[in-house]
Amino acid sequence: MKKSTIWLLAVLMALTLVGLLYIQIIYMKSMIRMRDDQFTEGVRHSLYAVSSLLEQDETKYFLEEDVAEVESASVYTQYGGAPHLGGVKYSFTTHSGLEGEVTLKSDAEKIYKIQNGSNVASSYNSMREELKGQYLYQKGVIDDVIINIMNKAADRPIEERADSANVRKYLQRELENNGLELPFEFAIVNRNGRTLYETDGYKLAGPGTVENSMFVQSLFRNDPPSKKNYLKVYFPSKTDYILSSVRFMIPSFVFTFVVLIVFLYTIIVAFRQKKITEMKNDFINNMTHEFKTPISTISLAAQMLNDPSVRKSPTMLQHISGVINDETKRLRFQVEKVLQMSMFDKQKGTLRMQDVDANSVIANVANTFRLKVEKYGGKILTSFDAHNAIVNVDEMHFTNVIFNLLDNAFKYRREDEPLELCITTRDISHDRLEIVVSDNGIGIAKEDLKKIFDKFYRVSTGNRHDVKGFGLGLAYVHKMITLMHGDIKAESELNRGTKFIITLPLLETTPDDDEEEPDNNETSNPASEE
Repeated sequence: MKKSTIWLLAVLMALTLVGLLYIQIIYMKSMIRMRDDQFTEGVRHSLYAVSSLLEQDETKYFLEEDVAEVESASVYTQYGGAPHLGGVKYSFTTHSGLEGEVTLKSDAEKIYKIQNGSNVASSYNSMREELKGQYLYQKGVIDDVIINIMNKAADRPIEERADSANVRKYLQRELENNGLELPFEFAIVNRNGRTLYETDGYKLAGPGTVENSMFVQSLFRNDPPSKKNYLKVYFPSKTDYILSSVRFMIPSFVFTFVVLIVFLYTIIVAFRQKKITEMKNDFINNMTHEFKTPISTISLAAQMLNDPSVRKSPTMLQHISGVINDETKRLRFQVEKVLQMSMFDKQKGTLRMQDVDANSVIANVANTFRLKVEKYGGKILTSFDAHNAIVNVDEMHFTNVIFNLLDNAFKYRREDEPLELCITTRDISHDRLEIVVSDNGIGIAKEDLKKIFDKFYRVSTGNRHDVKGFGLGLAYVHKMITLMHGDIKAESELNRGTKFIITLPLLETTPDDDEEEPDNNETSNPASEE
């Protein structure tokens, strides 16, 4: 499948899943907002009803008290006292909508005497006029009572005006009438915010909950501003109540989110797998090229050996045998490189660790490589400053590591400038050896520098027709150095060159064990050779 097709499918699928998540989130927000609005409206209706009920209770209290007081002071004085009282009930409704009931009291004995008189018609008319007068007067009394209520009510203690038991009873009843059957706590506070009394659970309400779950209702709206009191109601489980409406949506949201994550991970794995496939294909192509060249050379040499004239020339025979030998070594080296990486990837490879003089090994590799470099006008500079270079490594693999680094520098040399290789060793501490292999080649880009030790990875400049490889050389180097308890890092700059820095643990030696560098190490100072 093409990369563009994968990208198109990935974008479409991602947009679909993100759109689905977005719709679910919008729906959940809408449901929560509607639920919250309904809850708020129901609570406000309930609190208003509670306030009205408390006002009705207070009105009834003053009506019962003040009507009797006013009647005793005025009505019954007018009619000569009240020896024996009967009465008629009178119901009323104030302008504010409050309902009340008053008993109109009269002299039952006087009425009895009138009723038992000789003239029924005149008695009836007389009684009617008397009751009419009482009725009209007591209507005026009611107005006086209401004025008295308005003047005297605010002076009563709030604990009497709004009894906590009544408040709780009214709140519970009105909330249930509005479909809100959930626990609540409440308190009465004055205009200054001082709590006059509160329930036990109200004390648990924190600053955050006050903002979200607290509702306030003014009590006794006709009170003067200086004596205003407020009912505050707190709902501890408001959040759970609101979220209960969208709780069924949460699994759907979670499943969609999981699908999105799995899809993104699948896309990442697909791209990674595609990249690995491309690198493996590149590896196979390069391996074919690397094997094809020595095989073709050996085949050509074998054909030349069949020529009788060639067999008669000792010089030609020696040259052809040398070519066959060199190409065979080259072919064997390439095969061993692939097999070694395969073995170590499967954890089947073993290292034969031994004490090795790193200076000596590096010098031998440099001497072997020197002719190849000088053939193209380049040079190798060596500087062995490490006095103690004894390390515990696998000599064969350590030799291959140095050879791979030199071969890599040779492959990626600059065409406009002769290759200059520099190999140095030095003691960076009493127990660490540093080996630096640097060149003046084409360099490596920063984005590629982090991946050069990955298996099959090759930088784009390595795909030139004259530069082939498996993408295993540096991966092999990193693997071997790690297994030998060392570290390797690379520093590079485009068109300036690359530097590989290897650190290996040194063996502990005494000063008597230190030896001078071997005479066969062709050591030179870079400054002197320049």
